[in-house]
Amino acid sequence: MKVMPMRVTVNGEETELPAGTSVADLVALRGLEPRGIAVAVDGDVVTRRSWGERPLAAGERVEILSIAQGG
Repeated sequence: MKVMPMRVTVNGEETELPAGTSVADLVALRGLEPRGIAVAVDGDVVTRRSWGERPLAAGERVEILSIAQGG
């Protein structure tokens, strides 16, 4: 059985991902270190501990924000 791709918008850019991709999968695919990252899906913050349990669906809008340190 072939996994069909789905389209989601990540930080304003349409992105094609395999169906069933979780928030944790997306962060890993982007090569991001989870520490210092916040993720919102359709405007709702997804807590880091639930990233693996939160599958993405076609058409959703994902915002990945990183905390910048400065001084």
